[in-house]
Amino acid sequence: MKGKNQSLMDSIVSFIDNRYMETYQAPSMREIAEKFKISVSTVKWYIDILVEKGILSNNSSYRGLSTNKMTKLASNMNHIPIVGTIACGTPLFAEENIECYIPIPRSLLGNGNFFILKANGNSMIKAGINTGDYVIVRQQNYADEGQIVVALTGDDATLKRYYLDNDRKQVRLHPENDAMEDMYFDSISIQGVAVKVIKNLI
Repeated sequence: MKGKNQSLMDSIVSFIDNRYMETYQAPSMREIAEKFKISVSTVKWYIDILVEKGILSNNSSYRGLSTNKMTKLASNMNHIPIVGTIACGTPLFAEENIECYIPIPRSLLGNGNFFILKANGNSMIKAGINTGDYVIVRQQNYADEGQIVVALTGDDATLKRYYLDNDRKQVRLHPENDAMEDMYFDSISIQGVAVKVIKNLI
């Protein structure tokens, strides 16, 4: 019986790890019970033993289980929110509702706070940004000339290359599309600087 219990506990830990790798969240007690065809109270008994052994941690929330592997992975990852769609043509209002989170290794981004916007339109195609691409943005309120920024112009947000036009004494937002003209504003509010693009290759 002892060997059987240990085998089941090992299987529970593997199931938690695999579910996390697939969905980036731990399974609930009920989902574990359904997987192994045992009662929720039995799952809780096994979980308590695994926590006591230091194999699992449990913060008592609905999906609060965490394995040592999950903890190690989480410490090396940024879970970056997708916060809506950004226009690459006519400015489109930037939605604030978080759609989901995408885990990105910290080593790829460096320090800072980040968010992800989904590109929409064709004004940045020469910069390699197409409709449907996910643009990772470092949140900041300033930029160097030539950087691609998320700029608020009134209540609208747009993704463009940022310049200062000294002759006009205006901000120039440059689309990376030869068929489109620059946009000029007396002032804008920079929400962040684009640092990476996630795209499908097919």
